[in-house]
Amino acid sequence: MPETQLKEICEESYHRLKKVCMEVEKFLNSTTLAQLVEASKEPEQYEEYYRNYLSDFRHLLVNCENAYEKLGICLRRAKFNKEFSEEALYLVYHTCVNGFFYPKGEVYEEDGRNSYTGRDAIIFHKEVDQRLKELTLGLSKVFEYLRDELQYYETDYITMKRMKVVQ
Repeated sequence: MPETQLKEICEESYHRLKKVCMEVEKFLNSTTLAQLVEASKEPEQYEEYYRNYLSDFRHLLVNCENAYEKLGICLRRAKFNKEFSEEALYLVYHTCVNGFFYPKGEVYEEDGRNSYTGRDAIIFHKEVDQRLKELTLGLSKVFEYLRDELQYYETDYITMKRMKVVQ
């Protein structure tokens, strides 16, 4: 991949991750588990669900902040380091994008068929608080974009690294 194109992808990913971090942090700072459970229709059944949801979002926030900082380092260097940048984008794909679409707590899942019909691709396992639903669906658009842009790093980056080791 040409260096100018790589730098553009790093810049776009940097700005999108910054937005994700701000939105998730704002939500986590203003929302408690008790508030979500209390607002639900069946508090006993929702406590563990929301606990897992918030835990997944905290992990996502940390991963996105780490990737965001690493991309910032890439972009601030006097001489653009292609190898370091590719590694940073690989980190974005595997920790942030995959972390969003495959949450550890399995509180939602993606149905790729829905994205072709114009409907939201995220399917919640329980009915969720409206703010949480809006945040999750908004984030899905950001991570869909990042996934499309960084698909290369799913396999080609690792193959390239392995080939360097063999040589």
